[in-house]
Amino acid sequence: MKLNELLKAVHPIQVVGSTDIEITGINIDSRQVETGNLFIAMRGTQADGHVYIPAALGKGAIAILCEDFPESLQDHVTYIQVKDSEDAAGKVATAFYGDPTSKMELVGVTGTNGKTTIATLLYNIFRYFGYKVGLISTVCNYIDDKPVPTEHTTPDPITLNRLLGQMADEGCKYAFMEVSSHAVAQKRISGLRFAGGIFTNLTRDHLDYHKTVENYLRAKKRFFDDLPKSAFCLTNLDDKNGMVMAQNTRAKVCTYSLRSLADFKGKVLESHFEGMLLDFNNHEVAVQFIGRFNASNLLAVFGAAVLLGKKEEDVLVALSTLRPVAGRLDTVRSPKGFTIIIDYAHTPDALTNVLNAIHDVLEGKGKVITVVGAGGNRDKGKRPLMAKEAARQSDRLIITSDNPRFEEPQDIINDMLAGLDSNDMQKTLSIADRREAIRAACMMAQKGDVVLIAGKGHENYQEIKGVKHHFDDKEEAIAFAKNQMASSVS
Repeated sequence: MKLNELLKAVHPIQVVGSTDIEITGINIDSRQVETGNLFIAMRGTQADGHVYIPAALGKGAIAILCEDFPESLQDHVTYIQVKDSEDAAGKVATAFYGDPTSKMELVGVTGTNGKTTIATLLYNIFRYFGYKVGLISTVCNYIDDKPVPTEHTTPDPITLNRLLGQMADEGCKYAFMEVSSHAVAQKRISGLRFAGGIFTNLTRDHLDYHKTVENYLRAKKRFFDDLPKSAFCLTNLDDKNGMVMAQNTRAKVCTYSLRSLADFKGKVLESHFEGMLLDFNNHEVAVQFIGRFNASNLLAVFGAAVLLGKKEEDVLVALSTLRPVAGRLDTVRSPKGFTIIIDYAHTPDALTNVLNAIHDVLEGKGKVITVVGAGGNRDKGKRPLMAKEAARQSDRLIITSDNPRFEEPQDIINDMLAGLDSNDMQKTLSIADRREAIRAACMMAQKGDVVLIAGKGHENYQEIKGVKHHFDDKEEAIAFAKNQMASSVS
C-alpha cells in the first residue's frame, strides 16, 4: 500500500521525504523489519522504540513513523513525526490490513474476571448458529475453526489487525475479543470499530502496571467512552462500577443483573456440580456451568447475542449446549469419591467467586482443600488478600508456587502467608513444589470433599527465571486420579 494512503488515518506534525512510495509491511519490532517496511517507534513500558530506528533502517525500512526525529536523517528514507505513535500505530495498521472491522461485527469484553468465558462462549454460540467467527482471547485465538496461538490477552496493534484482516479474508461475520486494561492504556485497539462492548466487573488487578485502582478503572472506562453511537454498551448492574462505565459512552446502554431489574434479568434456580438451572428473562434453561459468577457470565452472553439480533429462545437453546472454557471450573473425579476443580482464579475476587460456587453446591456436606499461589513480578499487594480469602473459605489451605518468573518462590509464598492470622495458620501448609502441593491436597481429601487447584487454569507451563517449563494442573489431577484407580485395583 502507498504510504500516503496509510497516513490518511493519522495527522502528522511533519513529513520529511516522499509519501508516494510503496510500503510492503509495518512493524513495531525492529527485529522483524524487512525491506520496504514502515517502522513505527513507540515509547513502550520496557523500551523506547526510538532507540531501534537505526536497527530498523539496517534491516531495510524505507519509512519511519516516530514522535521525535533522529539527529541525522538518511536520504531515500521518509520520516513521519506524530504526537502519539501508540495511537498512530493502530490506525496505520487498520488501514494497511484493509479496515477489517468494517467488514464484521466486533464485540469487545472487558473487566477483571469473566472476559475469557464470555468471549469464548459468544464465539461458540455464533458458530452454533452457522456463522464463521473469530476469537481473540487469553487461551487461544481462532479464525473460525483454525487455532492461532496467543501470547497476550490483547495482541499488539500490528498483530491484532493482521489477525482481524485474516478473519475478514476468511469470511468471518463476527469476532469476539477480550479487551485488557493494558490494551486500552497502550492504545492497541486504536482504529478498530466495535459493534459492542461488554463490562463484567472490576476488582483489584494489574496494579503493578496501573499503580492505582482509579487508573485501572479509567483504562476500562475509556473503552466504553470511545464506542461509536452505533454500538451497544452492555454493563453489569451487580458491580458497583457497572454504570460508571456507561457514564460517558455514546453507545446504546443496556444492563444485565442477577439481583435487580435490568434489560437482561437472571436468577439461579438450582445448582449442582453437573450444572445449574437458570431463569433468564422468565425463560428456564439448564446449563453445564456452576457458580453465580458463571450465571452472570452466561447472562452477559445471552444479552449480547440478543443485542446482535438473535431471538431469546434460540440463544437459550444454544446456551444449553455450551461447555465451560478450558481451565475454568474444570472438574476431575477421584475414585475415592472427592472432586478436583481446576480454575484460573488468580485475584482475590476470582477466588471468592469460585469458592462461593463450591460452597453453594456442597452445602456444608464436604470439606474444601485449596491449593493456590501467586504470580511473580506482578501486583504484590494482592498476595496476602488472596491467601486470606482462600483461608476464610477453605478447611485446609496449601500455599504453593504459581509462575514465580524472576522472583524466588518462597518470597512470594511469604508475602501470601503475611495475610494470615494465627487461626488461619493452623490449617495452612506451604509447599513450594506445585506438584507436591497438589499431591498433598489430594492425599488429604476424603469422599465428598473438593480440592480446588487455583491460579493457573488452562496454562500448561510454569515460568521460572524466564523459562517456561511444562506443567499442567489438570494433567497432574488426572494423573493422581489414575494412580488412585490403579492402587485400588491392585
